[in-house]
Amino acid sequence: MTAGWQPRLLALDIDGTLLAWVEGEGQTYEKVSPAVYAAVHDALAAGTHIVLASGRSAHGMTRIADLLNLPEAASDRLWVVASNGAVIFRYAPVEIVHEETFDARAAVAEVLSHHPEALVAVEERGVGYRINRPFPAGELTGDMIESDIDHMVGEPVSRVIIRDPSATADDFVALAEKVGLHGTNYVVGWTAWMDLSPVGVSKASGLDYVAAELGVSAADVIAIGDGRNDLEMLRWAGRGVAMGQAVDEVKAAADAVTDTVYDDGVATELRLWFPT
Repeated sequence: MTAGWQPRLLALDIDGTLLAWVEGEGQTYEKVSPAVYAAVHDALAAGTHIVLASGRSAHGMTRIADLLNLPEAASDRLWVVASNGAVIFRYAPVEIVHEETFDARAAVAEVLSHHPEALVAVEERGVGYRINRPFPAGELTGDMIESDIDHMVGEPVSRVIIRDPSATADDFVALAEKVGLHGTNYVVGWTAWMDLSPVGVSKASGLDYVAAELGVSAADVIAIGDGRNDLEMLRWAGRGVAMGQAVDEVKAAADAVTDTVYDDGVATELRLWFPT
């Protein structure tokens, strides 16, 4: 980075980046620390665009924007990259401006042939999720509509979640590498949680769309994240920053590693560019 450089766009993951993980629970506290809140607002005051980029669905992201008071503080409506890049919307109010869908039937059948008891969810946009059976408490947001899998993936969808509480993340990584999941992107989370999405769709592709709309190049972007679904985003951004608790694969993809989410790593990184 050249002397005096400041990012024109700041892309922020939510869970494990803005919000701290509840140890052993597979979910995060819905609370932004004062240090992170202040640092984000200093970036906003300096004219930097703030974009939330998450694997969460749209309805699970608006309340985080509200926690940060971004709709009120921004000079224009907020851009948000949801569902790992498959859905892009403006807020407030929610206005979907771009969505990518795919035929998930073959990929879902392949995964379920190895994990027949797995839980499956498909986003019901603006409402919640269609699920084959209930997920562990707190892992999904919105209304839960029980449905059969054939109905859930009978038409093109933007994203499918497959969850097996009896397996591990390593089990899912090995499975994805073994079967290939041709024609489908996949991301494995911290637990045995797999997101299936259209080929070529990621947080990076979503952010590239938003950056083009804002007239910003990737070289002028800082992206901060902690999960495997952040890999493409960290590589795409001019400065990709991994959270301190991220797995080694994520750290290796980043240009820098900041403090953990428990030590306000987002604030640590932002103070390099927006000092108090």
